[in-house]
Amino acid sequence: MQVAQHFDPQVLAHLQGKVKLIDAEKGAIYLVGPIKLPVNLLGETVEFKWYCWLNCDEVTEDFERIIAKLSSANLAEMQQSSVLVHGDFEHAEHALIRFHSICHTGDIFGSKRCDCGYQLKQSMKHVAEHGSGAIFYLANHEGRGIGLFSKALAYILQENGYDTVDANLQLGFVDDSRDYGDAIKVLKALRSKPVTLITNNPKKLEALRQAGLDVEDRVQLWGDVSEYNEKYLKTKIERAGHLNDGEGCCNND
Repeated sequence: MQVAQHFDPQVLAHLQGKVKLIDAEKGAIYLVGPIKLPVNLLGETVEFKWYCWLNCDEVTEDFERIIAKLSSANLAEMQQSSVLVHGDFEHAEHALIRFHSICHTGDIFGSKRCDCGYQLKQSMKHVAEHGSGAIFYLANHEGRGIGLFSKALAYILQENGYDTVDANLQLGFVDDSRDYGDAIKVLKALRSKPVTLITNNPKKLEALRQAGLDVEDRVQLWGDVSEYNEKYLKTKIERAGHLNDGEGCCNND
């Protein structure tokens, strides 16, 4: 593809130092940031640094070429993941991280059918209180990897007696097809020291350890249990193997 567009050198100067190339198995990951992002977190303003990344088949240090291709790539029709960083994430001795799978219904609409929105806000709160950490927001993980439209179909099955695992299986999907490879590459680009993972999911712990990362601890994250999501949360534990240590989820029966 020939790229004929040329940009003001001053525009390129502003962008050049903000784009980092990360090698991937196929092509490259382009990481842009950090960008100051003040966030309203439970009524208080907390400043994060925001990064976003883009997978691309082309590997080049010619960022003018990459930028010139964006306007014709129709990226608004695709999903891109990002990460919110707080504090001195690169150098702090101890840092919290969360790999948060996008949940359109829970994160945006505040759905009570799951605990995703609660987990996102609580993870941000933990990171802010700890002083250093990062929230990886993984945009291709909707419905544990089946996509938003398929998730809507799965919800209809759940309303007719199927649990969240069987609903995915009945639609022809595996229970959980999420992949953490790109997020792990971005994490390695941002930090080399040990991390503490905020999760109930042993698959996330295993993914980090398989990639050779030093996970020094885990923070459990249960809460916002209600009549609307209690069955869903129990299914996470009983069928998906989520960890429930001590006074965690659904212990009030």
